[in-house]
Amino acid sequence: MGEIIEILSEAEISHKGLFLNADSGFDSESLRQKLEMEEITGNIKTNPRNEKTVDNDHYFDEKLYENRFKIEQANAWLDGFKALLIRFETLDITWKNMHFLAFSLKLIKKLKV
Repeated sequence: MGEIIEILSEAEISHKGLFLNADSGFDSESLRQKLEMEEITGNIKTNPRNEKTVDNDHYFDEKLYENRFKIEQANAWLDGFKALLIRFETLDITWKNMHFLAFSLKLIKKLKV
């Protein structure tokens, strides 16, 4: 997390007020403290195996967490398109339109059912 914040700072991108949506594998007091110190809101599912945080009352939005899976699923699906995974295109408009083409293919497959 420290490296990510450092990269954002070097790029002069403000990280204050950002939101981190993470699964229970990221549930640790050190991460929660780092997020709080950096003014980042963490929506981290409590790990039942982690005895230290089970009783703590941390912020957690279940609805937002459910959307996390949809986003990860869409990213995994996009990874199947090699032309999108590794950006060979030099023009932004071409790369953007390739995404539209990929989304169109996905939609056509859904409608074909």
